[in-house]
Amino acid sequence: MKTKPGYATSQEAFWAGDFGTEYIGRNDSPQLLASNLNFFTKALKQAGKIASCLELGANIGMNLRALQLLYPGIELKGAEINPDAAKLLGELIGQENVYEGSIFDYPITDKADLSLIKGVLIHINPDMLHAVYEKLYQATSRYILVCEYYNPSPVAITYRGHADRLFKRDFAGEMLDRFADLTLVDYGFVYRRDPAFPQDDITWFLMEKRP
Repeated sequence: MKTKPGYATSQEAFWAGDFGTEYIGRNDSPQLLASNLNFFTKALKQAGKIASCLELGANIGMNLRALQLLYPGIELKGAEINPDAAKLLGELIGQENVYEGSIFDYPITDKADLSLIKGVLIHINPDMLHAVYEKLYQATSRYILVCEYYNPSPVAITYRGHADRLFKRDFAGEMLDRFADLTLVDYGFVYRRDPAFPQDDITWFLMEKRP
């Protein structure tokens, strides 16, 4: 699946362009895969068997690679705005399972057991967060996993010399307030100095839709 670029925000154009392509090289290593496998083992331990997952902002699929190892046979889909990353993602999960374009434009055609976002909400224009929350909610039949930088109140931080490219806040809390049938199942934090399986100071929240 593909869409022509027509970006509503400067943040989308930023990640679709050269900076997003350069990010690929920083996001591909055996150590990251090992850390991700350890990460999802913990973050999804309360979820039981996951048969399908949609990741919004999947990049080249390092998170989805870990889920393939954790849940053999899992059905995977991903949305990715950078064309170079989307091509590599397609080699992993099949091009027919990749939506190349903005998360805002991703068409929800079916529901997965899990909708996932990791290190992406922090780069979304705050005025558009509601649209991504809605996509995460509508795309899942049961679980949502949000893995981001946490701050109790919204704050903007310079990102690699660029302003208005990184925002911290209580993303999961805003989703819990927005959707009355969501409940918090589990949460945790992974430190960048973890001696074996570091992550980039990520706080994760597993939420479930009540039947």
